Amino acid sequence: MGLADIPLADLMCRAAERHVLVPAFNVAHLPMVEPIIAAVAELRTFALVEVARPDIEKFGAKSFAAVAEEYRRLADRDVTRLHLDHVPVIDEDGQQVDWRRLIGEALDLGYDSVMIDGSRLPLDENIAATKVVAEMAHPLGRPVEAELGAVLGHEAGPLPPYEELFASGKGFTDPGEAKRFVEESSCDWLSVAVGNIHGAISEAGRDKAKVQARLNLDHLRKLREVTGVPMVLHGGSGIQAEYLRAATQEGIAKINVGTEIRQAYERKLAETDDVAQAQEAVADSMRTLIVETYRTEGSADRLAD
Repeated sequence: MGLADIPLADLMCRAAERHVLVPAFNVAHLPMVEPIIAAVAELRTFALVEVARPDIEKFGAKSFAAVAEEYRRLADRDVTRLHLDHVPVIDEDGQQVDWRRLIGEALDLGYDSVMIDGSRLPLDENIAATKVVAEMAHPLGRPVEAELGAVLGHEAGPLPPYEELFASGKGFTDPGEAKRFVEESSCDWLSVAVGNIHGAISEAGRDKAKVQARLNLDHLRKLREVTGVPMVLHGGSGIQAEYLRAATQEGIAKINVGTEIRQAYERKLAETDDVAQAQEAVADSMRTLIVETYRTEGSADRLAD
């Protein structure tokens, strides 16, 4: 049986069990879909192609429909699926979001999995919102990702010094809350905060290099023990490689990558005004990540029966 025939929920559980990291590459600009799919196919790496609301509203992904159409045109289902990333209940600007409509739209468009982000809500409200999304997605056979804790970085204004954040554990996912959240929300995957941070999406910060983040592996181990579901690292660009590799042994099955490949695209486009060269810069960046950082070349074969 090829991977194209295996449900995504099963593949992600298999990835967690076999300690195989599944990178999820954000489409910040619509022409990035093509090099993302080409690079993972070339390297036989199972990956998700994903798009988030900020990719649509703050960058150049155009729309969920445009990304879905481009994905369907190019997709190799033996190495990819299409994921809706980060639909927040309350966004980085503190505004309420019509999340039911956006997630319903993605499900109607055939997205293979969806993410609801209620992490800015009180625990009970986050559980309730996630449960609603699970009730929308599960009858269609689509898994749901949720977030608990505060993966900082998208907010307006500068972050506190990273070492201060890491030492204090500010925003880290609480194991007791995580246990209850998974039990009551029916989420399939859980995005956790253990030292990872998002890349800035503000005009002032989006071009700057990310902090070289670390992960609190002891904290991650506690989360794995109490949740029992595949866990996700958001803010994957910039996390030190040795921590990433260790994290796959502690339940991390998916890592989101946005800043690194977006900046590669934007910088090359600014230099050359040539979309094809910018696309190749994305593919080059991904080859380095897949082969050297994540060491996931051939992971599609490791996930096969």
